[in-house]
Amino acid sequence: MKKFFMIFYTIFIVLTSLCFAEEPVEIIIMTHDSFSISRQTAEVFEKANNAKLRFLKTGDAGAALNQAILSKNNPMADVFFGVDNTFLSRALKSDIFEPYNSGLLETIPDELKLDPQNRLLPVDFGDVCLNYDKKWFAQKGIKPPAELNDLIKPEYKSLTVVENPATSSPGLAFLLTTIGHFGEKAYLDFWKSMRANDVLVTDGWKQAYWGHFTAASKGNRPIVVSYASSPAAEVHYAEKKPEQAPTAAVTENKSAFRQIEFAGILKGTKNMALAQKLIDFMLDKTFQEDIPLQMFVFPANASASLPDVFVKHAVTAKSPSIISPQDIQNKREIWIQAWTQAVLR
Repeated sequence: MKKFFMIFYTIFIVLTSLCFAEEPVEIIIMTHDSFSISRQTAEVFEKANNAKLRFLKTGDAGAALNQAILSKNNPMADVFFGVDNTFLSRALKSDIFEPYNSGLLETIPDELKLDPQNRLLPVDFGDVCLNYDKKWFAQKGIKPPAELNDLIKPEYKSLTVVENPATSSPGLAFLLTTIGHFGEKAYLDFWKSMRANDVLVTDGWKQAYWGHFTAASKGNRPIVVSYASSPAAEVHYAEKKPEQAPTAAVTENKSAFRQIEFAGILKGTKNMALAQKLIDFMLDKTFQEDIPLQMFVFPANASASLPDVFVKHAVTAKSPSIISPQDIQNKREIWIQAWTQAVLR
């Protein structure tokens, strides 16, 4: 009888707890269309915090930030992910983020921390640079490019496809690469030479890489502006994994621009404590180690382990081109207009 009573009591307690269990708290992340996280990683946070993550994707990074700024008086989300260093000054000037000194910041290299007030905290980084088709150059007997100046040589005529900096994030990053490499007084001379050497310009990365790059399409351009991690992606997604990547990245001699992506807590959130926990989670190893094979960029947390395909086939620039976020904010439109005049008209 006592045993029966204990079983009945246990069942009663379980059913009661289920009936009165608190509903998960929804927390919304506003982000760009390229954001990705595995379901398993999302569930780690949700189960640990009795939360439900909802992702609000609102276009590219610039469009997403515009939405966050326009809705600042009635925020659409709790946390924003995807501001990069090309939009950092604009994002901070808009005054839409709460400072948060996460304890996980000690795991992030100082060179990635661009906001002293920690309104935006670095989550990942990647280098935008030239990629080339190894097989194409080997078959043609032409030496592949080693630096930016190679692109304007006669033997490289009609070989390069780039993205428009007015419509493409990697396109803007590559324009900044050339400004950092050649300087403000000479970068347009380089681009005029590129135009004379028949550079092809597309609106976005997908058109350039999947539409014209010989290593990924039936196109006829063996040089493309992409990422230093793109060779790792080529291996990862190949049906039969090759020993060597079919493409290579050009990162030496200030031939790359380092994009850093940040996350921040939006002012007006009604879930401040949970938003802080989410930022901590995004900087911790579980989320950080999910980043490479989800978005093919590098984790900001220096203690995060990289997947083998990144270790073997992805690189980072030793000396990327550097332009301050403030200079980008002040001169972005001027640089883009000058580029448009020199290359497209």
